[in-house]
This record gives sequence, C-alpha cells and structure tokens, in this order.
Amino acid sequence: MGINHQVNARDKMVREQLERRGVSDPGVLAAFRRVPRHLFVPEVMRHRAHEDSPLPIGEGQTISQPFTVAAMTEALELSGSEVVLEVGTGSGYQTAILAELAEWVYSVERLRELSSRARKALDELGYHNVALRVGDGTLGWREYAPFDAIIVTAGGPEVPRPLIEQLKEGGRLVMPVGNQDTQSLTVGEKREGRLVTRQLGAYRFVDLIGAFGHKA
Repeated sequence: MGINHQVNARDKMVREQLERRGVSDPGVLAAFRRVPRHLFVPEVMRHRAHEDSPLPIGEGQTISQPFTVAAMTEALELSGSEVVLEVGTGSGYQTAILAELAEWVYSVERLRELSSRARKALDELGYHNVALRVGDGTLGWREYAPFDAIIVTAGGPEVPRPLIEQLKEGGRLVMPVGNQDTQSLTVGEKREGRLVTRQLGAYRFVDLIGAFGHKA
C-alpha cells in the first residue's frame, strides 16, 4: 500500500472513529493523523491497521483500537511541556502519540521482544524524546519521577501505589481498573497526595502483570 493510501486511511480513521465518537482535542486528532499506525503492527496485519478493533502484536499482547488510545490520551490533557510515564510500551504506537504531545516520554515494558520492536519503530520514525526500559511497570520508573502524567495500557485490580507516589501533585493518571474480564477506564488527579478519580466507561484490556498487578 502506498503512502497516499495510508494517509487517507488515517484521515478516515480520525473522522469516523475518533471525531464522530466525541474525541475533540485538536492536538490529539493531529497526532493521530501524523503517526503512521500501520508501522506499529505486524506486517501481515498492516492492511487492518486502521480498523476499529484491537489487533494482535505477538507475545499474547494487542495494539488497542484507535478510539481507546485516543480516549486515554485525551484524558491526560497534555499541553506539550509534560514528562509522561507510560506503563506497557506494547507496539510503541501509544508511545509515539504521547511523544507528539509531550516533552518527554518514559515507557516501561515487561516483554523484551516487544520493547525491542517498539524501539526500532520509534527510532526509524525519529521519536527521540522517548526512553524505554524493560521491567515491572507497576513499580514505575522512580529515577525520573515525579511525572506530570501517567498512562497504564493494561488492566489491573487497582492503581499501583508506586505510580500514585511517582505522580506529581496535580498530575493526571489514566488506567483501566477492574477484574480480568472487564475494567473501568479510570482518570485520576493527585490532590494532597491522594488520587481523586472518575470513570470513563467499561473497556477490556490485557492484564497488567507485576508486583502491584495481576500475577503472571
């Protein structure tokens, strides 16, 4: 598929899957038009890259459907100056979207193969404001805390305590919280050391594995 086809596919994705469903942040919409989503899925799946559904990326993981990525990103309310922690690098697509909207992104992935693939894709596209590491994302990345925003791209039983500790006062956190069948997309703001939360609706994510998540 040619470049023009992919650009047209992205534009259609933004119009039909994001704008029609209420995503309105101009920066978020522009980021989705810029980031080549098809380069973050396995080559055999690229013809399906812009579908309104999650897609397998190997290692039992998925790339979330475009609307889910957009809803989580918009909820962070990024202005461009933030330092963001992402838990669950996965394909690197969400990472690239964040890199378009924040000053710096730190992303933790527990699966080395996925982290390596994401690094390759991000480097090839010139995203140099991203640092990746392999490890337990539920522990955060204390070396670079506090973070202005934290996004968790897997579902866990509760927001990991280390992430709340590493979130800056007034910072925002987005994470799917619930059991292993369904989760509620939770948005929290840190006020006086506590996370004050609201819900954005029911979703289904892969499991958040780690010391403060589900067991492997």
